[in-house]
Amino acid sequence: MLESSIVDDQERELLDYIIRTVPAEDLYGLTEDDILYVLDVMDDYLIMKGLATENETDGDIEYTEGYVDETEQLQYVLEQAKADKVPVTSVQVQLIQDAEYQYGVENGFYSEEDEA
Repeated sequence: MLESSIVDDQERELLDYIIRTVPAEDLYGLTEDDILYVLDVMDDYLIMKGLATENETDGDIEYTEGYVDETEQLQYVLEQAKADKVPVTSVQVQLIQDAEYQYGVENGFYSEEDEA
């Protein structure tokens, strides 16, 4: 389990949203650390594609508008997880991606039209 000092309020809210939204049987075997790992690698993908930047001082991520190839992002996350020996399946990553997107829509970070 993560220490609360490691997770800021917004990360905690997103993590709780994912845990509430994705059926428990689909998250079976994953820890909160595993879910946060997936979210971090999703951000790494966005940074690599120029769709986000990381503030060197505080580590905050700033996102820019643009198209995210979710299939490519999924593949990237799976490759990184395999290399890092994080036990996630493609279904689990897809469900985390979907929940993160829905959280973003509900909180005004994304609009439905952004999906293209």
